[in-house]
Amino acid sequence: MEAQQKSEQSASATTSFPATVMVGSREVPVGSELEYRVWNALRECYDPEIPVNIVDLGLVYEMKVDEEITGEANVFIRMTLTAPGCGMGPMIAADVKRRASMVHGVANVMVDLVFDPIWNVAMMSEAAKLMLNLP
Repeated sequence: MEAQQKSEQSASATTSFPATVMVGSREVPVGSELEYRVWNALRECYDPEIPVNIVDLGLVYEMKVDEEITGEANVFIRMTLTAPGCGMGPMIAADVKRRASMVHGVANVMVDLVFDPIWNVAMMSEAAKLMLNLP
């Protein structure tokens, strides 16, 4: 949480969004206000078995926002699950697609579930680890 606030405070005076966001334990550059709003929408997506959002869990490996001249954007999200055999995968991917699609300015969303690299606890944010009582 502290790192996210620090990141948001580092936004330049010419933009209305922070230069970076924390995605699990990684600091990721933000290319546009629309991308920032999609990251925030993804913070509302949860693995039903874990009370932490998928961004803080570090499940989102990559997001690309292709903003068209028309003002509509295509969003490509590459993400994983906490375990390759997770039966909730299709439901989580559908929730990610639905929430990203609800962001004003997003026309299409593609979610790609991948398992390379395999997710591990070290990918989680410090706040997520604290919530789950992990070292």
